[in-house]
Amino acid sequence: MIADRYPPSVFRPLSPEVHKVSDALGGFSAWLARYGETSWDHQSFFAGPIGRRAKSLYYRNRLLGTATVAPIIFLEAFCPSARRFFHHPTRFPIADAHYAMAFAFLFQVTNDEANLQRAFHFLEELKKSRCPGFEEYCWGYPYDWVTRNGNIKEQTPLITSTPYAYEAFLQVYHLLEADRSGISTSNAANDCREIMASIAGHAFKDIKDFRTSGQASSCSYTPYDSGGVINAAAYRAFLLTSASQVFSNDHYWKTAEQNLNFVLGAQNRDGSCYYAVDGVRDFVDHFHTCFVMKALAKIHALTGHAATLEALSKGVSHYLNNLFDEEGLPKPFSKAPRLTVYKRELYDCAECINLCLLLRDRFPALDRTLDKVVTHILEAWVKRDGSFRSRKLHLGWDNVPMHRWGQSQMFRSLAFYLRESIKARAQRDQRSDVRDRTAALGNQTAELIGK
Repeated sequence: MIADRYPPSVFRPLSPEVHKVSDALGGFSAWLARYGETSWDHQSFFAGPIGRRAKSLYYRNRLLGTATVAPIIFLEAFCPSARRFFHHPTRFPIADAHYAMAFAFLFQVTNDEANLQRAFHFLEELKKSRCPGFEEYCWGYPYDWVTRNGNIKEQTPLITSTPYAYEAFLQVYHLLEADRSGISTSNAANDCREIMASIAGHAFKDIKDFRTSGQASSCSYTPYDSGGVINAAAYRAFLLTSASQVFSNDHYWKTAEQNLNFVLGAQNRDGSCYYAVDGVRDFVDHFHTCFVMKALAKIHALTGHAATLEALSKGVSHYLNNLFDEEGLPKPFSKAPRLTVYKRELYDCAECINLCLLLRDRFPALDRTLDKVVTHILEAWVKRDGSFRSRKLHLGWDNVPMHRWGQSQMFRSLAFYLRESIKARAQRDQRSDVRDRTAALGNQTAELIGK
């Protein structure tokens, strides 16, 4: 266990909640090793031929399509395990990226080489699962995705997927750069850096810009569509902002700034952001709101961009007042655009924890939200086998483990929480030591003066 490996003088003063998070992470890590790295998915009902045809008909003919998808929605609500009849377990690059980051966090906490090796393993899987047919590294979904704008073929690069791989390689790169103790470490760091450069090149060249004003541009979701999705522009803005600093490339920042200005301009007066600016997908949901605000938080941390902090202030206010239920826990939508078959979702809770950790220093109200959500997850969502429940349905639970739809995100969120908790404790202890030494020095000086 983490507690056993971490120095007792540092670990013991931590709160019982942090110890519970440590135990949950240990249990999940063991479960993941047993369960394997492929799983069903939130989209499994619609990833196979039957579901794809039903969903496509729904977008073409709402009346006939509703009758066709209704039985599938019924299964999703009352028999989630029926996913197995519609699609097969699959490996998801987004999940691999989250697992790589989670184990990198755990390595920082434990200094256990096994955690670093598991992070390396998931990076290797990301190398294997890159989209074929593209010069640069990029990632998409491992199935055909039917949307209202048509069918996105499997292995089509998505700007909402690729940045997670970039972050995973970046996080491990920073760990390796901090300890270039040998040739193998140096080679691994260089490898991560080369892949990050390739990812940045893809985001810069292959994803298209669409001018929305003199200072702003939206971007495409894939290399082939026409843009307008707000979280897509936010993802790209963060990736290119980071890459502009890592690789000292001003062209990346100029493009990132255009996408950032689009996101800032798309924010509503109340602080919310719709999914897209097409006048159709004008819903406000929990995890897409978190996606946008996380990107803004990271950009502000890197640049100090003043307008970004102002947008975050408005966004946090809307977020806390509209995307939590009467129990103070994440709810899926501020106003549901359609019938939802679930009351609460693991994915929403994971992204809530991420966002709170990124912004709680600037917005203290998020610290209280963080404590409440983490406590709720530990009490209600951790299963006996170590995995997490996927959804709280209106009747019962969806207990099908889905790596892309909540398992990997929650594992990373809690590992991030543990890392930040221990780091904060170490900083408090350091400040306390400085105060004690200063006080001791003052006492010694007073004694000398008295003599």
